[in-house]
Amino acid sequence: MKLYHSTTSPYVRKVMVTAIELGLDGEIEKTASPVSPTKRTAAVIADNPLGQVPTLIGRDSTPIHDSRVICEYLDALGGGSVFPLAGPARWRALTEQSLADGMTAAALLVRYETTARPPELLWGDWRDGHQDKIDKSLDRLETMAPDLAGRVDIGTIAIGCALGYLDFRFPDLDWRSGHPRLAAWYADFVTRPSMAATMPKG
Repeated sequence: MKLYHSTTSPYVRKVMVTAIELGLDGEIEKTASPVSPTKRTAAVIADNPLGQVPTLIGRDSTPIHDSRVICEYLDALGGGSVFPLAGPARWRALTEQSLADGMTAAALLVRYETTARPPELLWGDWRDGHQDKIDKSLDRLETMAPDLAGRVDIGTIAIGCALGYLDFRFPDLDWRSGHPRLAAWYADFVTRPSMAATMPKG
């Protein structure tokens, strides 16, 4: 399998953490593919018209995207241990993934607004609105933290990668000070070999 890859993408990290947890990382050839909202990469577009990473070329050479679909594909290959199969556990994990991915998307949009947009075109209300999504998501995750302990599924993987992205791109945010239970959970979760091996760089 081939993965269009960026070491700084939190969504690529989610895929790689999932692959490692499932023992499939050795099957994946990582192809460096820097992408941005303004600079599209022809090689990625050939397999995914959205031009986004992660994009996976599966075992049968079929392109698969985005991270949620890729992670579920890998889980099917790996025996189904990351996505709960049915019932409340499944909906909990999928909802946690949705919340974490949404928080990550908001963080990406804040970063694009502050680093990619020309200074004369900056839109403060846009940035503040997405920052509020991050803040409210952290507040919700703080209430959920006791239920995260001891689980390794797509929900906790997505949350761990989202928090890692905040540390990577927003080191001054200091999200831990107002969210002690979430911080304690993350301090333990980030020591997993899959998380340590995928620490963002760049």
